[in-house]
Parts: sequence; C-alpha cells; structure tokens
Amino acid sequence: MIRETLMLAALLAVGQSITFGADAKAGKAAYDKSCRSCHGVDGTPNPAIAKTLKVEMRDLKSPEVQSISDDELKRIITEGKGKMKPVKTVSGAAVDDVVAYLRSLKK
Repeated sequence: MIRETLMLAALLAVGQSITFGADAKAGKAAYDKSCRSCHGVDGTPNPAIAKTLKVEMRDLKSPEVQSISDDELKRIITEGKGKMKPVKTVSGAAVDDVVAYLRSLKK
C-alpha cells in the first residue's frame, strides 16, 4: 500500500494524471480500429501517411510522446493537433482506454 501511494505521488509530482479503471486491452482494440492506420501497429508512424500529409509523425513509444500528460493526450485524441483531426470514433471511456494502451507502449 505504501509503495502504491508513493508511486501515485511521484506520478502526480511530474504532472501525469491518473485514470483509474482505464483498460489498456480495450484501448488497444480502439487504437487498432481508429489509430493504427496512421500510427502503426506498435506506435511507429506510417511513413506513407507522414509523406502524404507532409508531417513528421512522432513514434508513440518515444520518451518525447510518453512525457506528454494523460490530459494532453486525451485532448489531442478528442480535439486533434496540427494536421491530425479529432478522432470522433474514440470518445468517453474509450479515450482513457486508448491513453492506457499508449502508456503500455513505453520504451
């Protein structure tokens, strides 16, 4: 119990929000359906999509992406960012699940 409390405190101290009850397995299913075509099977960007859109896509496993807060990842999924449009097929609890899945990709 003390270990879990310390881990929670450490995450909160670095600005990571915690989504309790999020399901990474369900998040993978939503990711596979709505995100995989651009972001790849394992978070590695699809080079053809990046070339077509003329953007540099980040590897979702990278420390740079993994350092983004859960709240910001949720905002990017629901509101979009740059040329990435909002993912309208991922909403409600599924957004939390996708973020949990993205966290499971961490290098």
